[in-house]
Amino acid sequence: MAMAVFRREGRRLLPSIAARPIAAIRSPLSSSDQEEGLLGLRSISTQVVRNRMKSVKNIQKITKAMKMVAASKLRAVQGRAENSRGLWQPFTALLGDNPSIDVKKSVVVTLSSDKGLCGGINSTVVKVSRALYKLNSGPEKEVQFVIVGEKAKAIMFRDSKNDIVLSVTELNKNPLNYAQVSVLADDILKNVEFDALRIVYNKFHSVVAFLPTVSTVLSPEIIEKESEIGGKLGELDSYEIEGGETKGEILQNLAEFQFSCVMFNAVLENACSEMGARMSAMDSSSRNAGEMLDRLTLTYNRTRQASITTELIEIISGASALEAAK
Repeated sequence: MAMAVFRREGRRLLPSIAARPIAAIRSPLSSSDQEEGLLGLRSISTQVVRNRMKSVKNIQKITKAMKMVAASKLRAVQGRAENSRGLWQPFTALLGDNPSIDVKKSVVVTLSSDKGLCGGINSTVVKVSRALYKLNSGPEKEVQFVIVGEKAKAIMFRDSKNDIVLSVTELNKNPLNYAQVSVLADDILKNVEFDALRIVYNKFHSVVAFLPTVSTVLSPEIIEKESEIGGKLGELDSYEIEGGETKGEILQNLAEFQFSCVMFNAVLENACSEMGARMSAMDSSSRNAGEMLDRLTLTYNRTRQASITTELIEIISGASALEAAK
């Protein structure tokens, strides 16, 4: 009915419109231009919401895929990390682990990840490393850093650049094995002079729980000195050393082997913590994307319904006006 009225009124008004000047018909303030502008604004608003919904859906797909990848890598590394705990435990029983020992030269080895999107594991080890720096620094003491991982390197280079003696990145690019980590440990021992090495890493407990941990490896000289003065060195004094090697040579070999074993376990534990934290972060991101998608869908439906209602009101109002003009 309304469309028939529009067509009838259009045929009636066509001769008068044709008789008008072109300038009057093309006036920029005409009602037809204003109506087209309003329709354009409504279509633009719904288009913006649709584009936003599409981008949120794509982000949700990416976060779900990253969660699955992290879960697969975690299953591959978790068993090896649990098996590696038996390597350093005999050294702890033999030589002890005294993180509060007071020495002149300390080297803090900070283990972090090369990639982000894994929660706060990197900032946690950096905070612990800086706390160790404050506790062990002094007028006659020296504290240096060895950084493993791109994220800790980027943070520590801002204010501790002069104290960093060695940095290693892309350690997790290939599957971790003991030979690879032992080469890294040997490289660290060749480039630093230390009385105590303090390895800072995240120990894996579960997918949602990891514990910042510090493992201490003493130099052979400090071990022998502590043994002579009756320090806390586990069960070393209860063993009798035999063979052609001197006690200093045996302690040197033990310290190097202990460091490589502790580093191997620490790297695997930190990798497990990284994958677990990434799983949790991506799961939270996927849920947040779902909630945002629900809100955008509601906004889109409301905007679309308001647009349809407005158009219907305009059609009915126009039809009523034409009926009244007869």
